[in-house]
Amino acid sequence: MLIGEVARRSGVSARMLRHYESLGLVRPSGRTGSGYREYSGEDIQRIFHIESLRSLGLSLREIGRALDDPGFTPSALVDDLLRQTRERIAAETELLTRLRRIDAADPAGWQDVLQVVALLQALASKSADARQRAALSSADEVPVPVEALVEAVLSETEPNVAGALRWALARSGDRGPALLAEGLGSPVAEVRERAVRSLAKMPGGEATAHLRDALANPDAVVRGYAALELGTRGVADAVPTLLEMIVEGRNDTDAADALSVLASDTVTADQIATGLVDRLAHDTTEGPARRRLTQALAGIPGTRASRALVELSHDVDRAVALTAAYLLRLRDAR
Repeated sequence: MLIGEVARRSGVSARMLRHYESLGLVRPSGRTGSGYREYSGEDIQRIFHIESLRSLGLSLREIGRALDDPGFTPSALVDDLLRQTRERIAAETELLTRLRRIDAADPAGWQDVLQVVALLQALASKSADARQRAALSSADEVPVPVEALVEAVLSETEPNVAGALRWALARSGDRGPALLAEGLGSPVAEVRERAVRSLAKMPGGEATAHLRDALANPDAVVRGYAALELGTRGVADAVPTLLEMIVEGRNDTDAADALSVLASDTVTADQIATGLVDRLAHDTTEGPARRRLTQALAGIPGTRASRALVELSHDVDRAVALTAAYLLRLRDAR
């Protein structure tokens, strides 16, 4: 079979077939009387083998070894190809992400594109100062894309930089809360904590809704930060978690402050006081927890809290009784 027919049937151009021949990959078995290359069935089969190996990403040099060296084993080469392919996919994925973020910034011209690229590079910098400047620059005409801000804040370990990123996110628009909420399901505890702390800085009803959902999170740290913020927003759903924090001694002072904020009306104040008293009466509530619950009654107005303090001033636990008596004196002095 002549080279033109081989090219037509195999899909490999005549020029590439000549290149293969120059490299010694395929040698036509014969020549016609006029000197034209003539390929045998075995030659054509070898061409298909070459093309198959090329489709796996092998170089022509590697293909020659694979076909001609009896001692050449594919395992090491395939492992190397797997590594190279993963690296190439990671690089392409990173490029795709960068392009999407540039597109989301809706640049008006190439200067805007260059500015966004510079900001994205700064957010990934090893310098904390550079990352912080990038976050604060979101006030410029071309803002940092919100996806990049979320990714940065969920991985940031420097408190000052994290604060700047949260500030930038609070100004970034409507997409921030939903993206941060996805971080609440991360398998990494630190990421979950960064997500809920950032979400607590986001204004608006959507952020509040995600914080409500976080009250059911299996991570006690996530529940705690969500409850503290919801308390300041006047969301009574946070009360059970705040009581749990006081009993367990986790940010109990902040939790008591949040309860006092929530106790802004008589009905809610009495409900909170009842919850504190119920936990005080719980059989498994130990001494330190009972003292913390008693102290939390200090910030709860109303007759229910006052009656509870009177009863507690005669408690068998001397520390509880003294604390309750002291708080009663403070109330009387108001």
